[in-house]
Amino acid sequence: MDQLTAVFLLIITGVGFLIHLYSSAYMHEETAPHFARYFAYLNLFVFSMLLLVMGANFLIMFIGWEGVGLCSYLLIGYWFKNNQFNYAARKAFVMNRIGDLGFLVALFWILAKAGTLTYSELFTPAMMSSFNSTDITAITLLLFVGATGKSAQIPLYTWLPDAMAGPTPVSALIHAATMVTAGIYMIARSHLLYSLAPFTNQIIAIIGVATAVFAASIALKQNDIKKVLAYSTVSQLGYMFWGLVLVLMAVQYST
Repeated sequence: MDQLTAVFLLIITGVGFLIHLYSSAYMHEETAPHFARYFAYLNLFVFSMLLLVMGANFLIMFIGWEGVGLCSYLLIGYWFKNNQFNYAARKAFVMNRIGDLGFLVALFWILAKAGTLTYSELFTPAMMSSFNSTDITAITLLLFVGATGKSAQIPLYTWLPDAMAGPTPVSALIHAATMVTAGIYMIARSHLLYSLAPFTNQIIAIIGVATAVFAASIALKQNDIKKVLAYSTVSQLGYMFWGLVLVLMAVQYST
C-alpha cells in the first residue's frame, strides 16, 4: 500500500460505487437470474481490479490483470443472444490475450534473471544491477506490449470502441478510470525499469502521441455518441502514456 495504490483505490472504488448505484436502476427490467449474473460479473471485475493494484508482486498483478480481461469478456457479451455483441466480446478477449502474452514472457524473463517477482525485492539498486541493458529493454518492451492491449493503444486499440456493445454501465466501467488504466498503472509501478530504458520510452512516446492524434481524428467523424466517447478514451490514454514517459525521461536526464 503506497501513494500510487491509494490513488487507484480511490478511483476504482469511487467510480465503481457510482456505476453499481446506477446499474441497480438501469438493469431493473432484467429477470432475477440475469440481474444476479450481471452484478456477479460486475463485482468480480472490481475485485480483480483491486487485486491488480493491491498486489505486492507481479504475479498477483497478473492474476488481477487476467481477471479484468475475463470479466470484460463476460460483461461486453452480457446480452449473449445477440451475435454482434458476442463478436465484440471475443474481439476484446483475443486482443487482450495478445498483449497478455508479452506481459507473461516479460514476467518469465524477470523471474529467470532475478528469481523474484516481488516489488520490494526486485526494485532495489542491487537487483537492478543484475540486469544488463538488453534485458531491461526487452522486458520493458514486452511489458509495454501488455499495456498496449489492456490500454487500447495502436495497434491493439480496435477492441475498445466495439466494447460499447455491453450495457451502458459496463461501458462506463471499462472506459472510465478502471480497466483501461491498468496498463498505465503497470508502467508507473515498474518505473524503475523504465527509467533505465530510454529506447523503450521513445517507443512509448511515439505510440502514445500517434494514438492520441489518430483516435481523436477518428472520433471527429463518428455519429454514435458512444463511439465518440470510445475513441476519445483511446486518445486520452495516448496522452496519459505520453505524459508518463515525459516524467520518466525527466528522471533519466536528472540522474
